[in-house]
Amino acid sequence: MDTDTPRDREALGTVPNPLGLHGIEFIEYATSRPQALGQVLEMMGFRPVARHRSREVLLYRQGGMNVVINAHVGDRPNNRAPTETPVITAVALRVRDAAAAYRRALDRGAWAVPTQVEVMELNIPAIHGVGASRLYFVDRWQDFSIWDVDFVPIPTVDPRPPAIAGLHWFGIVQYIGTDRMDDWTEFYRELFNFDELPDAQRFGILPKGRILRSPCRSFYLQLIEPEPGIVDADLERAGEESLQRMGLGAPDVPAAVAALRARGVEFVEASDLHTEQRGALTTSWLGGVMFELVHDEG
Repeated sequence: MDTDTPRDREALGTVPNPLGLHGIEFIEYATSRPQALGQVLEMMGFRPVARHRSREVLLYRQGGMNVVINAHVGDRPNNRAPTETPVITAVALRVRDAAAAYRRALDRGAWAVPTQVEVMELNIPAIHGVGASRLYFVDRWQDFSIWDVDFVPIPTVDPRPPAIAGLHWFGIVQYIGTDRMDDWTEFYRELFNFDELPDAQRFGILPKGRILRSPCRSFYLQLIEPEPGIVDADLERAGEESLQRMGLGAPDVPAAVAALRARGVEFVEASDLHTEQRGALTTSWLGGVMFELVHDEG
């Protein structure tokens, strides 16, 4: 064997998880009505656990899920004020090395988001996602996390409130433009190595569009194109590209639905869309905030 010959890298095959992706660290909503959205999150089992040191940003948590409500004007693209209707504006992905993940994404065509870091704040790298959203890369999510630097705990509050009925991250639904399915599939494949699930493999009660699986096998993206003739704005915003709703996994959907109904959450019940073991869909709040439950052991 010639030890001076470099190893044939092509023979090693494609790295299945090149970024060391390890799930979702947080999902962020922007709104000018943070208290109203906070009440919705509390009905869903989330609890406010920390406040940002210098911005109007609040962290809600249950189990392993973090949701951020951002009402800070300066954090919006072009400094536009948040709207009353909450919108999902960011998803933070846990990665092995945030700086390396960011550089790799830029090398593969992603658009950088300029950061505006204040004193004593972390610089969390981000790229542009769908619409005006951002995709953050976070590598501080274990013993020492981003929340330990940028946020102040709310006194007397349990920092780790338990999840209701085993709820956990399952995925995110993204609305895309007509004939944009292949474009977005390639975006997530090229930057993160998501792969497409067969049409026969479906989850929940809304089996539309195309489902992409993360390389860490811990969450999914569902891409949905507009359908002609749809007039229900809560279920379909025809033509808009945006992150529309989060999916929550539940080992026992009926048990989770019962627990949430006891807290005041209502679910869509119709002839063609109703609660079952496969999944459930909440009714909407505040102009379109919805949550989808999907059967998943977690």
